Amino acid sequence: MKRSSNGNPIKSSATSATPLQPSVLGSYTAITSELICPICLNLIEEAYMTKCGHTFCYACLVQSLELSNKCTKCNTVLKSKDEIFPNFLLNSLIQKQRIKMNKVLQNTQNFTSDSRIWEWQSYLTMEDGDLHVEDIDCMLRLLQQKRKQLVTESTAAHNQILLEFLYELRKQKQEALEKISAEISLVDSDISCVKKTLEADNKTLLDSVVPDHAESNIKIEQMVPKPQHAGEPSTSSVTENETFNNLNSKSKICESSFHQTLAKRRCHMHEKFDDLQECYFNTRISDVSPVEDRNVELLTDFSEKLKKFTQFSTVRSVATLSYAGDNLNNQSSIVSSIDFDKDCDHFAVAGVTKKIKVYDYESVINNMVDGANCPIIQMACTSKISCISWSHYHKSTLASSDYEGSVVIWDAFKGQKVRVLQEHEKRCWSVDFNTVNPRLLASGSDDAKVKLWSTGTQHSVNSIEAKANVCCVQFNPHSAFQLAFGCADHFVHYYDLRALKKPVAVFRGHKKAVSYAKFVDKDEIVSASTDSELKLWKTNAKSCIRSFRGHTNDKNFVGLATDGDFIACGSENNSLYIYYKGLSKSLLAYKFNVIKSVMDRQQNDDDGNEFVSAVAWRNNSNIVAAANSQGTVKILELI
Repeated sequence: MKRSSNGNPIKSSATSATPLQPSVLGSYTAITSELICPICLNLIEEAYMTKCGHTFCYACLVQSLELSNKCTKCNTVLKSKDEIFPNFLLNSLIQKQRIKMNKVLQNTQNFTSDSRIWEWQSYLTMEDGDLHVEDIDCMLRLLQQKRKQLVTESTAAHNQILLEFLYELRKQKQEALEKISAEISLVDSDISCVKKTLEADNKTLLDSVVPDHAESNIKIEQMVPKPQHAGEPSTSSVTENETFNNLNSKSKICESSFHQTLAKRRCHMHEKFDDLQECYFNTRISDVSPVEDRNVELLTDFSEKLKKFTQFSTVRSVATLSYAGDNLNNQSSIVSSIDFDKDCDHFAVAGVTKKIKVYDYESVINNMVDGANCPIIQMACTSKISCISWSHYHKSTLASSDYEGSVVIWDAFKGQKVRVLQEHEKRCWSVDFNTVNPRLLASGSDDAKVKLWSTGTQHSVNSIEAKANVCCVQFNPHSAFQLAFGCADHFVHYYDLRALKKPVAVFRGHKKAVSYAKFVDKDEIVSASTDSELKLWKTNAKSCIRSFRGHTNDKNFVGLATDGDFIACGSENNSLYIYYKGLSKSLLAYKFNVIKSVMDRQQNDDDGNEFVSAVAWRNNSNIVAAANSQGTVKILELI
């Protein structure tokens, strides 16, 4: 090896002419200059040849011609791209070379250390004639120093990472500790508050069982002993014993009833403890105000939620009737809609048998024979019914929508059509009366339109273009102008009838078509979808407040109803699910029996094709009417 004037080794001309050697990454055999692009100096990609015979990458050549219309090798003028041609032979050679290079890379990429050793050995073998002991000693010292530096840096980096990990871990645990401490302090404060209330309740309970003498029914003369004749038993003693026995009996009955109620609610509380815990902290920590009155208000709020949540422990059937009792041809008997009239004295049932049946509620629940109830009126329709809606003002006025796209207004107690409204071009899925304006109703259809109707006219008074199939529609029960509808576009649309050009809000979150949208109260909407979820929305916020999961709903309309606090929803496992709006998981469930035949109602089957198809909540009560795809209608009570 030759040396420069300062003693550093330099390569000889022979060395510089040596073909390329494998690199530390395990490179390839020498590549001839014909395979290298003169512009990018890499292996040619898509070889193209100029008219002067030089080959380049196509991209490099095009870019070069844009800057200068000359060949970069010989300065031959190239007027346009028409003077360059693909070099098919060279492309074939390059492709073969790439395959070889990939095989070499695959064989060597797992042996990096061996490749490094081989490279050093090759270098030393090539240069051993020019190496001296001093050179090797110098190289060893440099390598030792480099090794020491690398070890020190690696150790320092490791310790720094360890320290940062411990700091971050401590920070997170400290934050968790502070959060838990704050939560424990909050719980302790609420425990003290509830204890005081409970002591007052116990005193009130005790006073109600053992009343003061002044408020009792015991007469004064019964408390004062009367003069007794010799040999007669003391009547005062007998009266006192009877009085105390009665009080003890009342006390035991009251205590027994109290413990039964407590046991039911305790069991329910432990079953849903995780949900209640989340609800408690969400309620109590939602406002960090230290004001005592505000704390009491928030605790009362959660207490009310807990009361409602533990209020019901089961669902029982009050009555059963068959919508398809006269259907003897084994045709589909799906009940698509149920609705109560404005006074909840009657309810109507409609479905795919093209019949609307009206029942007297009291007669149904007082009839001891299941399924033996007869409707007080029956209306024959020309098409399958998808939805019915009772007027909130006129007791006899009922509206229906059907598969032909018609909206029909009925006199429900005469069984007569009052008006037929036909403007929808496809199946009409939903119809609803406005609660505030008794003459206004709305309908939604597969023709992607929401029609607004007046009971006094034959034609629609307005229309909303939805741009997707409309599956459900409902008015805000507290407003004459607000309207919500769900579509196959997975969205819930909220409109003000005074400005129909654009929606007030569009609620996004469902993954499939929205099958139902119901108002929980004036500011909240619950929606159902075939993504097996219910979602709760605030009309003044776009994000979902809460999602409810537990039921199954992939393809059918399964029914949805609410009374303001509780939500009833059908399911494709032939069950009805009850949710409380403050918690995400289902509260209760009721399983429908699968009837194999009309003549044999006791044989059950696990047929997964049956589903609960319609739900209606009786206003201001704990009664729910539900029906399934077999045409079985149940009046259910939450207890």
